[in-house]
Amino acid sequence: MPKRARRIHVTVKDGLFLLEGMGHWLTYWRDPYHLFLVMPWWLFLLAVVVVYVLINLVFASLYVLGGDGIANAQPGSFRDAFFFSVQTFASIGYGAMYPQSVYVHSVVACQAVVSLISIALLTGLSFARFARPTARVLFSRVAVIGQHEGMPTLMIRAVNERGNQILEAQARLTLLRDTVTREGRPFRRIDDLPLIRDRTFSFSIGWTIFHPITPTSPLYGLTAADLVQQNVTLTATLHGLDETVAQTVHARHDYGSRAILLNYRFADMIQFLPDNRRVIDYGKIHDVIPDGPSL
Repeated sequence: MPKRARRIHVTVKDGLFLLEGMGHWLTYWRDPYHLFLVMPWWLFLLAVVVVYVLINLVFASLYVLGGDGIANAQPGSFRDAFFFSVQTFASIGYGAMYPQSVYVHSVVACQAVVSLISIALLTGLSFARFARPTARVLFSRVAVIGQHEGMPTLMIRAVNERGNQILEAQARLTLLRDTVTREGRPFRRIDDLPLIRDRTFSFSIGWTIFHPITPTSPLYGLTAADLVQQNVTLTATLHGLDETVAQTVHARHDYGSRAILLNYRFADMIQFLPDNRRVIDYGKIHDVIPDGPSL
């Protein structure tokens, strides 16, 4: 019998398509390596402890089955067998307890192999989790459409929350919307939105991403009601080279139809102090103010 294909339930909310069960770390249980990379740190450490204890419990049981095979251990004592297993697993070898039968020697040899493999796997997983590059890029909660250089323009703000630079940063905006083909079939259309400036040599403070709404833009002539009706989703992605770790980092943010505000613009984040110094207030990244008609 062929394997039943997986069914994914989709919920649409303000243009955002929410796939039930997708993206959460629990969904990767069939891919253990990926699961251990994406699960929270507290759960990763808990899993390590649980597996460590279970392994020692299994080998302690095997040692008990061997009878009086551990020197200086009380015969039949599961406690002594467990701690002997811990010492063997970690290659501690205090010398107080040691194998004295062929059976226990054989179990010790098996546990030594399991120990080597377990430590190697734990080291690799821990390094992979620590070495995975991440970006701390904060996007504005909303996208706005307002006047810029005399033209209606879609604008999104992003700031680098780290005190370093992202070199050769590149930004991209993608618009997804429900349309109907010439054959009358419903179709989820994907359009790349051209930007006034899609890259910068160094992203260290803030960046406002502009898309001019010309007659060729898929946003041209759309009203707020049209955005909702077409289930519009705007996806912003940004990637570049983190100068600290010398690795490529990336970030993304999705905007639903109700998170795209028409006839608004972003409030200025730059403040001038009495001594003519300038201060950038990151707390205002989400602040918007009304603008004149843009469409």
